[in-house]
Amino acid sequence: MKYVITITLLFLSLNIFAQKPCEYNANVTDSLGTYKSTKEYMISEKNFAGNSSYIFYSLALTDGIPTLSVQLIQKSKDFLKANCFDKNSKLFLQLNNGKIITLIHIDQENCGTMLRDDKGFDNRVNSGIFMFMKDSFKELKSSPVSMMRIKYLTDTEDYVFKKEFKSELTNEIYNPENYFINYLKCIE
Repeated sequence: MKYVITITLLFLSLNIFAQKPCEYNANVTDSLGTYKSTKEYMISEKNFAGNSSYIFYSLALTDGIPTLSVQLIQKSKDFLKANCFDKNSKLFLQLNNGKIITLIHIDQENCGTMLRDDKGFDNRVNSGIFMFMKDSFKELKSSPVSMMRIKYLTDTEDYVFKKEFKSELTNEIYNPENYFINYLKCIE
């Protein structure tokens, strides 16, 4: 009987500690080069007083250059302020071990797109692509992220990462502080 219990516990622990599989939106190799991009992953969700905002990450590898795509979605019946990315925009990640990792925005200005839905809500969608600095992978793979700061063209915003949350939008459970630990391997 002890043998059966031991085997059962072993299989359960293997499932618990198994690495997350890599899921890709795109994985293309052609005459122009290679491109690999992970599926979008929700990092932040805020719903308050009829206003909603979501942040999604995806990792990409383009001809050997790793990048982080950040998509911000805001939904409101009120005025939505435009936060623009430009060549001076940066994304700062504060790790639980106290270190700060800086990612640099590509040289492309983007203020997002405003869309109005059939329920009268304004939706602003803004995307930015950030490049990793040399030797930042090791730190990101070994320590959870506690906070993110985005420096826009005219503003700076801070986001505190949760260990885990259940999304009201997708009804799925997300672990934002361990995103890089779980998914950087997908673009190495």
